[in-house]
Amino acid sequence: MITHLKSAKDDERSDTLLVFLPGAYLKPDEFEREGFISAVRERHLAADSLLVDADVSYYYDQTLSERLHADVIEPQRALGYKSIWLVGISIGGFGALIHELSRPGSVDGIVALAPYLGRRVLGAEILKAGGLRAWQAPPGPLPDEEVDRKLWPWFKQYLEPQQGQKLPQLYLGFGLDDRFASNHKLLADALPEGRVFTTEGGHDWPQWRQLWRNMLDVLPVPSLGRSPRPAARRAPARVSRASSAKPWAIAA
Repeated sequence: MITHLKSAKDDERSDTLLVFLPGAYLKPDEFEREGFISAVRERHLAADSLLVDADVSYYYDQTLSERLHADVIEPQRALGYKSIWLVGISIGGFGALIHELSRPGSVDGIVALAPYLGRRVLGAEILKAGGLRAWQAPPGPLPDEEVDRKLWPWFKQYLEPQQGQKLPQLYLGFGLDDRFASNHKLLADALPEGRVFTTEGGHDWPQWRQLWRNMLDVLPVPSLGRSPRPAARRAPARVSRASSAKPWAIAA
């Protein structure tokens, strides 16, 4: 994987690294063009940014987790980063989540902006059961090999306080009219208070920029010359029914 490092300070490396995973058919430098990196610097956060050229081919051939770990996470840990966060948009958010599934504990936090979270049929099944709190994964062998069959049971672990403390901190942001919003709201109900951010609008850069700026104000990452900030408490998103998501292959 090709990467591009944007340091918080030109003369030294930070202890915290934000790894940015783009959406499908988006380029990693769009994070910089859309103000994601400048937003980090404006807040004087002691966090370097790494733009990763993780295109959709890694998802199609199912090598995303392997390559992300071998080409990005392990080398950056070896360079001395003590805290690594994955920041993914759309399919990039999905990539951050499935990486944690395959490599538990390899990152310290995940920011998923408008992530693809699986097929409509599975989301409808969870909604019909009364939401993620009430839904139980079918016992026995999985009915198919799609990764979302493993993803949603993993999300349920965030409902258990003791188990959730062992997982990376997960922050979710989405537009209320996003085409994936139905599944986003199912996940929102499982996350701790202060981990869910919403805005008006759909699945595009204006929403992602606003969400990122709002989330940066409370993410527990250190400021230059200061210790990491504690996670702020905010009211969770209201969970309601919404239109079903489309397949990730056509998502940005």
